[in-house]
Amino acid sequence: MSAAAVPPVPPTAPPAAVNPYGALKVVKVVVNAGVGESGDPRSKAEKVLQMITHQKPIATRSHSTNRDFGIRQGQEIGAKVTLRGAAAVEFLGRAFEARDRQLDPDSVDRNGNFAFGIGDYTDFPGMKYDPAIGIHGMDICVEVGRAGWRVRERLVRARPLPRYVRATPDETRAFLAAAFKVTFLE
Repeated sequence: MSAAAVPPVPPTAPPAAVNPYGALKVVKVVVNAGVGESGDPRSKAEKVLQMITHQKPIATRSHSTNRDFGIRQGQEIGAKVTLRGAAAVEFLGRAFEARDRQLDPDSVDRNGNFAFGIGDYTDFPGMKYDPAIGIHGMDICVEVGRAGWRVRERLVRARPLPRYVRATPDETRAFLAAAFKVTFLE
């Protein structure tokens, strides 16, 4: 066959099939407010978490006794809320708005998960300062994964995650830029 007999390639080839199971998604978001003591400060932190997440927080307890900080083992020293599904994505959008949609690139770990902090609950849109509560910050930890991540947590035949199911830091950064319009500070 001569070079002239070869049919021309169309200028736009059809897009490659995208695997829907390969898309990244937010698995869960954990919002933690640790105050270091029980009583009134912890109950105020619970109120803040309930106002922001619209879910009831649970108490976090200390794992060991530390006399320097005045903490006993088993003492309630904070509160946390775990969000999944649509509630997690909606809260994450508001949390990024409180951070001006900027993150440090080092906040993404080698498994593609990331964490960041918010210094004051009034940074969230629509929140006003309440003098009865005071100023409370929080830590937000986000787990990112693909379809199939449940393999490691199931009760029957739990297995380590294969490499193709785990997210890399670069994939997570691209996902955050596309889904939430997050920019990374360099």
